[in-house]
Amino acid sequence: MNLEKIKKIVEGALKWIFICVLIGFLSGSASAFLLVALNWAAQYRGQHNWIIWLLPIGGLVIGLGYHYYGQEAVKGNNLLLEEYETPKKRIPLIMPPLVLVGTIITHFFGGSAGREGTAVQMGGAIADQFTGLFKLDNSDRRTIIILGISAGFASVFGTPLTGALFALEVLYFSKVSFKSIILSFLVAFMAYYTVEFWEVQHTHYTIPVVPAFTFKLLLWIIPVSILFGLAAMLFSRSTHFWGALFSRTIQYPPLRPFVGGILLAFAMYFIGTTKYQGLGVPIIVESFSNPSGYYDFLLKILFTGFTLGAGFKGGEVTPLFFIGATMGSALSIFVPMPIALLAGMGFVAVFSGATHTPIACTVMGMELFGIESGLFIGIACFTAYLASGPIGIYNSQIVKGPKYHLYEKFKRRRLDNF
Repeated sequence: MNLEKIKKIVEGALKWIFICVLIGFLSGSASAFLLVALNWAAQYRGQHNWIIWLLPIGGLVIGLGYHYYGQEAVKGNNLLLEEYETPKKRIPLIMPPLVLVGTIITHFFGGSAGREGTAVQMGGAIADQFTGLFKLDNSDRRTIIILGISAGFASVFGTPLTGALFALEVLYFSKVSFKSIILSFLVAFMAYYTVEFWEVQHTHYTIPVVPAFTFKLLLWIIPVSILFGLAAMLFSRSTHFWGALFSRTIQYPPLRPFVGGILLAFAMYFIGTTKYQGLGVPIIVESFSNPSGYYDFLLKILFTGFTLGAGFKGGEVTPLFFIGATMGSALSIFVPMPIALLAGMGFVAVFSGATHTPIACTVMGMELFGIESGLFIGIACFTAYLASGPIGIYNSQIVKGPKYHLYEKFKRRRLDNF
């Protein structure tokens, strides 16, 4: 290898390290701001319950903003997946401010939504701006999009290993190079430490007791995990159902969150509780120590699916955590396993089923709860992944791997029998 070739390799490596530092810092800073803003919104909303009646006005502001300034950005995470699979044009820079403001408004006025979608969209849009700056081709642009997803996810949840794996697995390693894998981990840790630098705290969860794994416990884990997968399926289909219903019945897009906001405000008022508004993190934390109501996960599915389907902004993942944790917590009344372990299994297993990412979710479980629960978490995530069906929360995600082959085989058998 001559000196010219070595110089080229070194320059290329330094360029990508520099890009990772920039994306990691910018995405991490954006996520840190988002976390602080959502914490403020939750505190204010908790002290002023009447603010739910302004949710329709907030929805109208979001709808008008996207209708007049974000025709492409409204696709959200699906736009990132589409541009990765079939690169066409740069992700608009208007996406980060639109989704950030839209998410804060949604949470401030009491909508039921998450934050992962916001962080991932901000990270992906910020990252894609470097495509033109560094004159990258389509292959390198795919790497850039992976870096944006990785940085956004890792920074908003404080899970760098999961963030890196999620960015790769949600694309099912399609057209992923070895370079992308290495850089995905690098940018994830950069974004994670940026949030640490800004001294923004993430929520901590613990599973204090993990029993010895036995065959008898396995006979409980499998059916419980299938239930987690079915909950993931219900959530995904619910979100798509409400989105399609609003699109069919209300032709003018800005009116969809306005009308949805009116219905949500009345529904929240009549149920007489605020526990299903916003992220619901306090309810998630409580589910690890006290049994949740059997209806909590169902109402969270209903309110979050309706909120996002109506056009409000945020993410799906934290609501999925809520759904899984409260479902596992409620099952602890009947299932002879520690309540925190069941809540932790549901926490990541429902997420696994809804996003088709069992590997990342297993790692997330170990990052959040400790490696001791890894076997329980892994079985739950892969079982829920297989049980949740072929439809997930991202319309543009291409499903491959074991689930794809399982359901394709099932479809062929049905056609043959017909």
